[in-house]
Amino acid sequence: MSKKEQEELHEEEVQQEEADESVQTDESAAEEDDAVGQLEKQLEQKEDRLLRLQAEYDNFRRRTKQEKESAAKYRSEKLAENLLPAMDNFDRALMTEVESEEAKSLLQGMKMIYNQLNEALNTEEITVMETVGETFDPTKHEAVMQVESEEFDSNVVVEELQKGYMLKDKVLRPAMVKVNA
Repeated sequence: MSKKEQEELHEEEVQQEEADESVQTDESAAEEDDAVGQLEKQLEQKEDRLLRLQAEYDNFRRRTKQEKESAAKYRSEKLAENLLPAMDNFDRALMTEVESEEAKSLLQGMKMIYNQLNEALNTEEITVMETVGETFDPTKHEAVMQVESEEFDSNVVVEELQKGYMLKDKVLRPAMVKVNA
């Protein structure tokens, strides 16, 4: 073999090696592209999951805060519900007519206790509803009778049979009322 043939052979081998390397480079580039694509997809999924978890956590915090605020706002509700029957009994007792000095003195003491209880309820923002002359509202009133009265318009509360109470903006107990037909 002549030197020229050897050089040509050598040159062909170099070209073949370069072609093989080029094919391998193309294959490894394609594999790298696939790997990068998969990693990008995984990253996107992880970011999406992170965003969802953050939103879920924010919702949990907001819900917990609202529950705490509601619990604080209405903390005295159960106690007030248990005291209302006693307040009703005080109302009935204070309406009785007494003649003896001893009974009047006892009634005066009951009025003082009743007033203290009312002040304590007012401190907790538990208030008595104003009902007579108001338009009947089924969320605040419980109609137990309908009467005919020319003094009031139709669907207006004529008489209160049992007081209704509000705790802030919430009906604690509806008032029992008579309504004009």
